[in-house]
Amino acid sequence: MRLEKWATKNLMKFNKECKVLHLGKNNPIHQCILGATQLESSMAEKDLGVLLDTKLHMSQGCALAAKKGNGILCFIRQSIASRSREVILPLYSSLVRPHLEYCVQFWTPQYERHGHTGILERVQRRDTRTIKGLEHLTYEERLRELGLFSLKKRRLGGDLINVHKYLKGGCKED
Repeated sequence: MRLEKWATKNLMKFNKECKVLHLGKNNPIHQCILGATQLESSMAEKDLGVLLDTKLHMSQGCALAAKKGNGILCFIRQSIASRSREVILPLYSSLVRPHLEYCVQFWTPQYERHGHTGILERVQRRDTRTIKGLEHLTYEERLRELGLFSLKKRRLGGDLINVHKYLKGGCKED
């Protein structure tokens, strides 16, 4: 009732088509009512492009990101005849990798041990295998040849940059 009063006072309206995501293990699942409308409960929801389930597991989100990345790779393979590194690498870097790294700080490293990040790494592994002349090399050798890092190392690099900023006073947040 307080939310409705707040919304009325501030000339705001709530979207009554929204769903309720009950987070946590011991969270009692209460029925939520907005006005005269009972809000539907959901097991997983997407917010700002991140798919969350009730236990805050990211396996569905990782699978969705990998599916998007693989779909774009498939489109690139069907649309572009060239398999040279000068063509494939910029396409991968600009069209595929952003999907694999979006909001990665939110869910790693706590889910790396569950193997969710491995499905993202497989997308990059697949892409580097399509480059002409590198098919016979191992994944690590292909990365070295292309001047790329694994997604895990890129996440670690980003984390180290943020720690450095924090220690040097570049972050104003607590």
